[in-house]
Amino acid sequence: MRREKYISIEKNVTGFSFANLGLFTGFGGGIIRSIYPLILLEILKSSALVGIYSSIYYAWSFFIIVFFGEVLRFFSKAKIFYSSLLMIFIFYMMFSFSIKPITFIVLDFVSEIPLIFVGMLIPLFMADFSNRGGFASLNSRYLLWLNVGGMIAPMFAIFLAGLYGNRSAFFSSGILYLFALLLFKRYKIVQEDKKIRKISPRRTLRSILRGVKSYFSIYKAKLGYFINFGYCSVAALQGLYAPIIITENGFSLSTLGIMLMLGTMPYVILSEPIGKIARKYGAKAVKIGLLIGFLITIISSIALFMSTGRVMLAMFLLAQIGKAIMSPLHDLLFFNSVPKEKQSRFFGIFATSASLPSFISPLIGVLFIFIFGDTFAIWLATAIIAIVTTLFLLFPEKSLTY
Repeated sequence: MRREKYISIEKNVTGFSFANLGLFTGFGGGIIRSIYPLILLEILKSSALVGIYSSIYYAWSFFIIVFFGEVLRFFSKAKIFYSSLLMIFIFYMMFSFSIKPITFIVLDFVSEIPLIFVGMLIPLFMADFSNRGGFASLNSRYLLWLNVGGMIAPMFAIFLAGLYGNRSAFFSSGILYLFALLLFKRYKIVQEDKKIRKISPRRTLRSILRGVKSYFSIYKAKLGYFINFGYCSVAALQGLYAPIIITENGFSLSTLGIMLMLGTMPYVILSEPIGKIARKYGAKAVKIGLLIGFLITIISSIALFMSTGRVMLAMFLLAQIGKAIMSPLHDLLFFNSVPKEKQSRFFGIFATSASLPSFISPLIGVLFIFIFGDTFAIWLATAIIAIVTTLFLLFPEKSLTY
């Protein structure tokens, strides 16, 4: 824990206290993710338009993430986190009403700001308190709770949607973020206020560019960026289009809920063991785990491209196993290669490796849908992305020479 960061905090609070917030954010986020693509399809009437909208949406997310490090220069993490949780609760309550499509879109874009801040601050809090047990242990616990919440969420979301409509998911998710806010308040974190300085756009831009240059001068951090980019590209495509493909193939919302729940079980089962293996055996275990995960992704994606019916559902679950193996590993290259005192500065840059794929991969999906004339084509796109990322892992020296 860095001395300048915290004036006081509840004495029983540890890194695991922040990792445990994953139960609320995982459950709340899982409820929305289960229904969100269907709401977009309901509004936009086309899977291709869903991809275009998502790409624009995540371009906005990328913009927010790029300036995250600058926000930390002016406000403490505790104040940003508290305010963000409160805003999510308020916005989700507004979402839960029957609103016009344009109002939904505006709220969708505005609510992304606090959602990104929450998602980025929890790992930073864990890193600050990772002296005992290391970050890998905390990350495994955090992912475990994220995945437990995500496993329960789909069936809960489908049940609510059947009774009260798709928008009801936002109400229940908002309540969960409120619980996270109340739990965080119990930690009694006090951080020193930062001096409010006049913002110079030119100076801010120079600071961001210097940070980017410094980040990419660290070889392992640069490799971690591209590996995370590949993993998140696959996850973004599958997360956006899998619910649409399953329902387009005649399966009911109940079947979708069951598949999403079963698809989360590998994450729950594997997150702790893989985290322990990574902690025990280090970088070599991380690389092997990522290679296995991407190999499974390649095989399952090709199989999904060629299958329908129950075989398609089975291959979907196999794809989830591949991602579950990589889930505790894909961001460790950043935290293992960047000194703790620089993590707050560089984390916003690293996080763009998760936001950029959410902007780029839907456009790739749209391109494949137009070429092949079917939503199934996105599985071919995920296979190609996984192959390219595997080459980065196997031949990093050649891949990163430019």
